[in-house]
Amino acid sequence: MKTGTSQLSRSLPAWISQYYELTKPRVVMLIMFTAIVGMFLASPAMVPLDVLFLATLGIGLAAASGAAVNQILDQRFDHIMARTRRRPLPTGQVNTHQAMSFAFALGISSMLILVHWVNILTAVLTFLSLIGYAVVYTVFLKHWTPQNIVIGGAAGAAPPVLGWAAVSGSVSGDALLLFLIIFCWTPPHFWALALYRKHEYANAGIPMLPVTHGNKFTRLHILLYTLLLSAVSIMPFATRLSGWIYLIGALVLNGWFLAYAIRLYRRYDAMLSRRMFFFSIQYLAMLFTLMLFDHYRAYYAVWLGL
Repeated sequence: MKTGTSQLSRSLPAWISQYYELTKPRVVMLIMFTAIVGMFLASPAMVPLDVLFLATLGIGLAAASGAAVNQILDQRFDHIMARTRRRPLPTGQVNTHQAMSFAFALGISSMLILVHWVNILTAVLTFLSLIGYAVVYTVFLKHWTPQNIVIGGAAGAAPPVLGWAAVSGSVSGDALLLFLIIFCWTPPHFWALALYRKHEYANAGIPMLPVTHGNKFTRLHILLYTLLLSAVSIMPFATRLSGWIYLIGALVLNGWFLAYAIRLYRRYDAMLSRRMFFFSIQYLAMLFTLMLFDHYRAYYAVWLGL
């Protein structure tokens, strides 16, 4: 009995780690962060702590559920690709039934939290986002069209809108502007990845843009979407959602992002494409951090006695 208990105890950290990996934690963390920024931007003062905690938890659980469903539905493709073949399902560390039960539990918990302790609008929008990613994108768009990332980007761009709705009970034009920023960010972010993973996507039969239209075409569209993102990301200043602090920071970040896109367009290099992909994650995190900092600049001035 002691031996069995000892084995269970030793395997518990690995068991937790396997289910944790099913949720795509780094992606979910970014989703939760942008949702939190949406909450703070929707409020002129501090967000009530109960709303902040429960909405973040509910949105995070839904994102984790969608990520798990995505891995369940994509496991035969994940087995082929080097980037994904070490995930829990392709390696057999978790089976499909276990993963589905886990995803279902996360999804139900998310909806219960959002319906009972946040508001119906946030619950409905979160559910639609979950279905949009886990089903519409994963089952249909990803395998049907090279524009999968563009169309499916709507689900990934929803978190700040969900955060905004959680606090205000509505969706305003400013919330949709936050949505638009992430929507325009998604294509250059994922296509930079797809460029240096092109052969993996081709082997898996996934029609990513570099596979169907080639590297040069993809690099042109990365540049065009980065230019569009640069214009859209300045709009919070134009609408007075954000001020000068945000504008200056956004201009620096956009210049950095555009430098990557221009260099990649002029000459393809796998390492450069990889670096652009990872920088794009930092770009989005820093852009939303700037919005949050700028939103409370008046409070900082009071605290500093300015």
